[in-house]
Amino acid sequence: MWFRNAQIHRIAPWTPAQEQLLDALLTQHFRDPTSAELQTCGWTAPFEGGDFAHCVNRQILLTYRSEKKLLPGSVVNQVTRAKAVELEEQQGFKPGRKQMKELKEQVTDELLPRAFGIRRDTRVWIDPVNRWLVIDTASPARADEVRHLLFKTLDITLLNVELNEAPVAAMTSWLVANEAPGGFTVDQDVDLRSNMNEKATVRYLHHPLDGADVRQHIEAGKRCTSLAMTWSDRISFVLTDAFVIKRITPLDILKDAADPAESEAEKFDADFVLMTAELARLIADLIEAVGGERADERPLLG
Repeated sequence: MWFRNAQIHRIAPWTPAQEQLLDALLTQHFRDPTSAELQTCGWTAPFEGGDFAHCVNRQILLTYRSEKKLLPGSVVNQVTRAKAVELEEQQGFKPGRKQMKELKEQVTDELLPRAFGIRRDTRVWIDPVNRWLVIDTASPARADEVRHLLFKTLDITLLNVELNEAPVAAMTSWLVANEAPGGFTVDQDVDLRSNMNEKATVRYLHHPLDGADVRQHIEAGKRCTSLAMTWSDRISFVLTDAFVIKRITPLDILKDAADPAESEAEKFDADFVLMTAELARLIADLIEAVGGERADERPLLG
């Protein structure tokens, strides 16, 4: 149930009626691709047999689903070349650029029905109370797909989270001072990247970060672009320079605190309530740790 990643957005004040929300999601529901389609996407129920919007404690969970057929370009090109040879023998000369393009399109149409489909789900948590929208992905491209369908489906405004201090500057200062902000501890994974050359990167994994070698890299001009941390002994995670939270892991103290549940539906609800409560506090504390938010919220374009 727990999200593994968090791409965080502010939302403008938004209080949808549940019936209207469900109706809107159904207009963009997921369906299997036809034999002629390479990819489809849409909304599906987060819990099997449930509604398309799973609402508990004024928190909303959505699931974006996509299916893409795997049709390697090398296979298409190989079959196209073979057909081009046959065509050359028939007409007595090599097919031109236009013929090759048409031949490739024909081959793609022929192979699509036999292509293997990969289905992926991405969850979206909407918190109308604290005005957060969080996408469970570390991929910017995947987040773009989800946002595109959100804008197409719902009358919702997403806002950039405008921070008073850049995450890079904040994380670098924590390493230099060898002191994490209140409520947080620094763990043992870090990426340090040069401002002058993006390829010049030093990565430490499972390595103490309070040594002189880390500070020497910073003195040489590198900045922290990814840092593993733990919040309140409850959640471990990695913070990136884009203020994306990755590798979210609830620790034992939270697992022990989970309410016992009899059915799968009750367990799903209990996990969702616990996760949203904890992540809302983590996000608030993390924003405070980087100096808070600026008031000039700018909307993301759909």
